[in-house]
Amino acid sequence: MIINYKKCDLSNLETLTAISKSTFIDAFGSLNNPEEFNSYIEKAFSKKQIEKELLNPNSTFYFAYAEEQIIGYFKLNVKDAQNEIYEQESIELERIYILSQFQNKGLGKLFLNEIIAQAKTHNASFLWLGVWSKNKNAIRFYERLCFKQFDTHAFYLGSERQLDSLMKLDLSNF
Repeated sequence: MIINYKKCDLSNLETLTAISKSTFIDAFGSLNNPEEFNSYIEKAFSKKQIEKELLNPNSTFYFAYAEEQIIGYFKLNVKDAQNEIYEQESIELERIYILSQFQNKGLGKLFLNEIIAQAKTHNASFLWLGVWSKNKNAIRFYERLCFKQFDTHAFYLGSERQLDSLMKLDLSNF
């Protein structure tokens, strides 16, 4: 499967908002308190919030396409757009989601190859991300790709405090 990536802009706002919301719901909806989850969804994936993120020059969204069909997306943050680390040489992978019908086809690794290429264009020395500590499959996936856990931080889903494992990938080997 050939995957193409396209940087999102404001013309993609409606589609990006819908995909952001639906992929997050698919991934985590059944694993969380519905009230807290819905509160978080309404705020984090509102059209207004996604527009704000799209307009931030230090954040970039990319759609992934297979045969003209969107199959997922990812979001990268640099400088002060990063949620935790504000080092010039780092880049944050804040979101990476593949639509459910395209999962378990080896696309995650293809996405990561593109993400690493994008990180290298920013002269980043490392790529980092936060992953829910209960998401053991994702943690194993990142570990197989040489990410190492280096810290944790709190993630608030509504008012519910959850713990994220912070993982990073040294880009000097790529």
